Order: sequence, then C-alpha cells, then structure tokens
Amino acid sequence: MNTEYTSDAVVSAALTRQPVEVRRGTTGWHTDAEEDFLALEIPVALVYNGISHAVMMASPADLEDFALGFSLSEGILANTDECYDLDIHEEPQGLSVQLTIASQRMAELKQRRRSLTGRTGCGLCGTEALEQAIRPIPSVIAPSLSDAAIQRSLRELVAHQPLQAATGASHGAAWCDARGNIKRLREDVGRHNALDKLIGALAREAAPLGEGFALVTSRASYEMVHKCASASIGALVAVSAATALAVEQAQASGLLLAGFARPGRHLIYHRPFTAAIAHG
Repeated sequence: MNTEYTSDAVVSAALTRQPVEVRRGTTGWHTDAEEDFLALEIPVALVYNGISHAVMMASPADLEDFALGFSLSEGILANTDECYDLDIHEEPQGLSVQLTIASQRMAELKQRRRSLTGRTGCGLCGTEALEQAIRPIPSVIAPSLSDAAIQRSLRELVAHQPLQAATGASHGAAWCDARGNIKRLREDVGRHNALDKLIGALAREAAPLGEGFALVTSRASYEMVHKCASASIGALVAVSAATALAVEQAQASGLLLAGFARPGRHLIYHRPFTAAIAHG
C-alpha cells in the first residue's frame, strides 16, 4: 500500500488513517466486502542541527508537538526557548523533523552518543549502557486529585479519540483539569509518542500544569512516569496496570500514580502526602 504525503499530510490528523477493503467473518459465513480504516505508521526522523538522532515509527500528525515533546522528555532541551526553529520535510522513506537547537544543547547531545531506532511502543532502544537505562527522575508536586475527577476523564475519553474510533489501533494521551475535564488530547500508534505529542503541545501553549493530570490509554511504565515528571506533570492516570519500576519512580519523584482506570473503578498506586485526598 503506497501513500503519498503532501504538505497537508504533515499536519492533518485525517491523513493518519488509510482505507482498506475487508470482509468480516464468523464461523461458517462471510459478509460482503466493506471499507475499514487502518492507522498509518511511518518512519519519522528527528534531526538536530543537521544530525539525525532518532527514528521513530509514528502517526504522521502533530509532529511539531512530537518533536518538541520528545526533546523535552528526553532531556535534549530544558525548555522551548532552546529550540530556535522546527521544520518538517518529506523524505523518500518517510518524514524528517529538522530542529535547530542551542549550541550548548547540541554539544551535550553529541556527548551522549545516543542513537535510537524506535518501533511502536519502544522505550529504551539504542541505550548504550545499563547505567543509561534508568535516569535520575525530577521531583514534582502532586496535585490533589479526586476519584470523581478520574472517572469524569474516563467518561470523556472516547469522544476525544477520533483515530482510535476509526481504526482501533492508536493510543491517546490527554491533559485533564482538576475536575477531570479533558482539555487537550494527542493520538499516535505508539503510547510513548502520544505522550510526547501531548507534552509538546502543552509546552508550546505554556499551559499551567499545577492542578491537572495526564491520562494515558496504556500501561504506566517507567518511561511514561519519567516523561511526565520531566514535563513537571505531577499526576499520571493509566487505563492499564503500572509496572513495579513505575511505582518506584513515582515514589522517588513524588508523582501521584493511578492505574487500571476503567469506568467505575481505578487503583491508586502512589499518592504523596503532599497531595490532599479530594472527594469532589
């Protein structure tokens, strides 16, 4: 299946899906052909000051947010002011995001000698040594978060995921206010990518992060906790379980962590003492 990417394809979420002819079957019979949709995933290269640093499989939408969020959550940039320019280019095999960053940050990036080749859901591909696998995690201030707010965000989630509704093959990462209202959501075939896109969008908008929380349609892994803490997000809610390392990292950073969040129930893995238990 060949897909042509125009300049509009770079920014249009509608072009993250592709029609395909399918036949639905059950035991003993088959239906006529009908149209369904597949989620697109293409190689996206992140290029800093002319040097390719990472190639990730991603949905071709919100790539400006993705590149900025990845740069912040990976510690390549400390803030958005260190990114001077960002352009997206079509390449024969995919897309590249060309970032121009501060010379000091580029020097530090070269010292890290880290080259990633990311597949869908990949977190630590390309890490060169064991000591690089678990990085120090920043401290955050966890907000007070009510059970009602978590449940409200879950009720709103489906309405904010058009790519998932069309394809059934994407993850979502949402920013929710203190009452659980979803204010921003990004989708991608990769769970890490979706969270990076959300982080990038929030950073570009200079959104206040003190009273809200992130909601992700995946498990709460070490990488998801670390990305939230790196972005000064103090609470993470996941629809699936947390890993043991994710809970340890949440405890170390002071992040409020919840998981197995489904309509009518969720688990609190870690609630810091500084986060008051709200009931509204």
